[in-house]
Amino acid sequence: MELHRRVGWHMNSRRTFLQQSSGAVLAFATAKTLPAPALAPRQGDSITIPGEDGMIVRSSRFFDLESPVEYFDRWLTPVPHFFVRNHMHEPSELSEQIWRLTVGGEVDKPITLVLTDLRKLASHSVVNTLECAGNGRSLHRPQVPGIQWGKGAVGTAKFSGPRLKDLLQQAGVKTSGKHVMFRGLDEVPGKVPPFIRSIPIEKALDSDTLIATHMNDAPLTKHHGFPARALVPGWVGAASCKWLTEIKVLDSEFVGNFMSPGYRFPNQPVKPGDSVKPEDTHVVTGLNVKSVISGPLDGSTLKAGKLTVHGAAWAGEAEVVKVEVSIDGGSSWNAAELGHEQSRYAWRLWAYSWNSKPGDYAIRSRATDNQGRVQPAEAVWNPSGYLYNAVDEVKVHVA
Repeated sequence: MELHRRVGWHMNSRRTFLQQSSGAVLAFATAKTLPAPALAPRQGDSITIPGEDGMIVRSSRFFDLESPVEYFDRWLTPVPHFFVRNHMHEPSELSEQIWRLTVGGEVDKPITLVLTDLRKLASHSVVNTLECAGNGRSLHRPQVPGIQWGKGAVGTAKFSGPRLKDLLQQAGVKTSGKHVMFRGLDEVPGKVPPFIRSIPIEKALDSDTLIATHMNDAPLTKHHGFPARALVPGWVGAASCKWLTEIKVLDSEFVGNFMSPGYRFPNQPVKPGDSVKPEDTHVVTGLNVKSVISGPLDGSTLKAGKLTVHGAAWAGEAEVVKVEVSIDGGSSWNAAELGHEQSRYAWRLWAYSWNSKPGDYAIRSRATDNQGRVQPAEAVWNPSGYLYNAVDEVKVHVA
C-alpha cells in the first residue's frame, strides 16, 4: 500500500486548526510586548513565508509555526513543512565565521570549537520524531495557558552531526559530572529568563545524542538552529536546544526557569483545573505513545466507496508495534497497516482501507508501543498542557 501519496480530499479544510483559542499567553512572558510589524499574521492564520510553506501561526512575536496535519503523509518531513518552536527571539546575527561552541564545567580540559572543528569529527545520523512538549495543548479541557498548539507541533527528520559524547570525551568529563547543560543564542527580551536546559549525563553520552549540523542532509536553516543544535532523540523538543553556543557539564541538574517550574509534569494525577507545586513534579523527558490522523481531515465531505484513513504514530524512545482505527467512534477497532520505513525514535506511517457508505462518521486512531503503553481515550490533564496524547478523532460526512 502506498503511504506517501496525497489523497484528493487532502486539502479540503484546515478548520480544525483555525478554531484554536488565541487568548492564552506564555506563562513566562512577563516582558513588555514588542510592537507588531505591519500586517503581522494573526494566531491561527495559515501563511506562506520563504522557506516555511503553508504553516499555521501560533505566535508571530517569537515565531512559532505549526504544521497542518495533512503534511504528515511522508516519513521524513520536508524542512519547509517542519514545525518551528521558539521561546524567545531568534538570533539576529548568525554566521559561521563568528559562531563558537564552548564545552566546560566539570571537565578536565575546557574546549572551544568552530564549525570547521565539528566538520572534522565523525558524523552520525539519527531519524528522530521531534515533538514540542505542548503539542495538543489547545485540546486539553479545561484549557491552560501557553502556545495553543493543535496537533501539528511535531515532525520527523534525519539529523546529522558529531555525537555529543565525542565532544565530552575530548574535554574529559570528571567523575563529578552528572548533568549536561545547553545554552543557545536566543535573544532574550526584557526580564525573561534565558532558555537553558540540562539532561542527565547518561542521555548525553548515548551514541544517538548529537550536536546536529544537518537536517534531511542539508545544513540547518536558521529557524531550526543553524549552525548547530543539540539533538536528544526520543525526548521532548525542549531538550534539543537550538543555536547552541555553550555546553556545560554540571554536578547536578541545572536550576533555572525552563527546568523548574517549566517543563515539569505532576508526580500524581491532578484534578483538572487544579494547580500543583513544583516540588510535586518531575522533569518532562521522553515522549508518549501517540497517533494522529492526517487524512481525511476533520469536517471533510467524502464520496462513498473505498477510502483510505492514514496518519503517523510515534512513541519516543519506544517502538510503535500497532495502530488501530475505529470508524464507529470507538465501538470497534481494526488493525491498520504500518509503513515499511522505520527507525528507532521515528514515527511509523500507517493506513487503513475502508469501504465507506453514506453517513456521518467519527474516525479514531490509537497506537500501542513495545512497552505495552496504549494511547488513552483521554489525556492526563496537567497545568502546563504537556504530553497530550488522547486517541485522535476526526468527524467526516460520506455522501
